[in-house]
Amino acid sequence: MIHTYTQIHIQSVFAVQDRLSLINKRWRGDLYAYMTGIVQGHGHKLLSIGGVGDHVHMFFGFRPNESLSNLMMEVKRDSAKWINENRFVMGRFSWQEGFGAFSYSKSQIPMVCRYIENQEKHHHKTTFLEEYIGFLEKFGVEYDTRFLFHSI
Repeated sequence: MIHTYTQIHIQSVFAVQDRLSLINKRWRGDLYAYMTGIVQGHGHKLLSIGGVGDHVHMFFGFRPNESLSNLMMEVKRDSAKWINENRFVMGRFSWQEGFGAFSYSKSQIPMVCRYIENQEKHHHKTTFLEEYIGFLEKFGVEYDTRFLFHSI
């Protein structure tokens, strides 16, 4: 899109199906590299990626050449397929339906990157559900508790 100038920074958060802690530290870095390739292959710029065993945070510069929903669908579909093809988990791996997406200004980039890089430490004190509800409330997003990421 010629003559289109944007500065959009999105943090996306999504969980493993049933919030199971399946993302193993042994292959987590490879998963993040794979997801980075998907995001960058769509023309976006990954700024930070991290998480723990049951969820992932991706922070990226988003170009308006596609919908956010389409990008997230492809990231989740292709990464689940990659995990299954590599047999990293017993049974079938899948991501829980839906995702959270939150926008930030350029001045907030370093703070968000630090937050994502410190996920392991952060989750010693806070559960994923507490974290996720915190995002929704901080950003003023209305939500229905029936459709949050619940554990089994």
